[in-house]
Amino acid sequence: MVYMTLFFSAFLSATFFPFGSEAVLIYDILQGYNIYYLLFFATLGNTLGSVVNYFLGLKGEEFLERKNLLKREKIDKYIKFFSKYGGVTLLLAWAPIIGDPITFIAGILKYDFKKFLLLVAISKFSRYLFLTLVTL
Repeated sequence: MVYMTLFFSAFLSATFFPFGSEAVLIYDILQGYNIYYLLFFATLGNTLGSVVNYFLGLKGEEFLERKNLLKREKIDKYIKFFSKYGGVTLLLAWAPIIGDPITFIAGILKYDFKKFLLLVAISKFSRYLFLTLVTL
C-alpha cells in the first residue's frame, strides 16, 4: 500500500494539481521501505502524470483556453522557450513551477512521444534519485 500511495502522490504532483510527492518519498525512505521500489513507483507515477499533461496539450489546448483555464500569453511564453531550447527542456520536467507547463507545451507542439517519454523519465528519476541520496 505504501508504494501505491507514493505512486498516486507522484502522479498527482506531476499534473496541474498542487501536490508534492517529495515528502511522501522522504517519509517512506526514513521508514525503511525498499529504496528501489520507492524510486520505481515515484518515477513511474510522476512520469505518467506528465504523460497526462502531454495529452492535455495535444488534445485540450483550445478547450482549456475557451474555458479561461489557460491564458494564451502563458502558452506563448512556454512555446517560445520550448522552441528555443528544443526537447532538452524536457529534462527540466522535474522542476517546480516550470516542469508541468513544459510537458503540456510538448503536447501542444506534438513533440515526438517516444523522445518525450524518455527525457521525462530521465528527468523524474534523476530528481527522485537525488532526493533519495540526500535523505540517506
